[in-house]
Amino acid sequence: MKAQPTAAICLIGDELLSGRTRDINTQSIARFLAPYGIPVREVRIVSDEQPAIVAAVNALRAQYTYVFTTGGIGPTHDDITADAIAAAFGVAIGEHPEALKILSERYAAANTEFTPARRRMARVPDGASLIANPVSGAPGFQTGNVFTLAGVPKIVTGMLGDIGHRLETGIVVESLTVRGAGLREGDLATALGALEADFESVSLGSYPWFRSVTDHGVALVARSADIAALGRAGDALEALVAAQGVEPERISGDVTSDGGLETGVK
Repeated sequence: MKAQPTAAICLIGDELLSGRTRDINTQSIARFLAPYGIPVREVRIVSDEQPAIVAAVNALRAQYTYVFTTGGIGPTHDDITADAIAAAFGVAIGEHPEALKILSERYAAANTEFTPARRRMARVPDGASLIANPVSGAPGFQTGNVFTLAGVPKIVTGMLGDIGHRLETGIVVESLTVRGAGLREGDLATALGALEADFESVSLGSYPWFRSVTDHGVALVARSADIAALGRAGDALEALVAAQGVEPERISGDVTSDGGLETGVK
């Protein structure tokens, strides 16, 4: 059996650490990778400081098959990710001819001055390959097993379209969800623990939601690459919920919340 590829995400930006900007990119990248059978195993958030970025990237790229960084490749003074990636790989950095062409043509078409600040976005580490940006033009880049993307969520989604063909696929893990309205995790904890011991090839998780006193419950999620075992586990989860006097709702896919609901009462 071939080795399972894995991924890590390194989110770069003081705005994330301060809470001023909400992270959306982790979800987008993880969902993009799931059909390729590449699970995200770790996510880090680091400041706009080169030593912090270099340390995080080097640690992650040594441990995981792929690393995705987001943020810090724009035209401003604190956009230092390209320099940090070059430092992490021990290579020089300079203007990439194709990136320069893409940017100059785009700004010319927009009748906008191609300033030195904007020209900085053409700088990539030596040996890196470009990642197309269909949204704003300024490309990302791949250096070894590290994919460097913009920080704006819409641009990240666009750039991911040029990454799938570069990935080694793994074993795809499928999932299903059984929801029990009105239940609490404490109602199911003991039985769920015993059930997990019966399904060694299936990962079971419990995720409560709470919207109001009349709209709360628990979503039980089963994940496995063994489809037959996953189906049996789903049947068992339905029986577990039904034993509590609640009608189970079975959903195909990994549904861990309902409309972004808050964590419920244990």
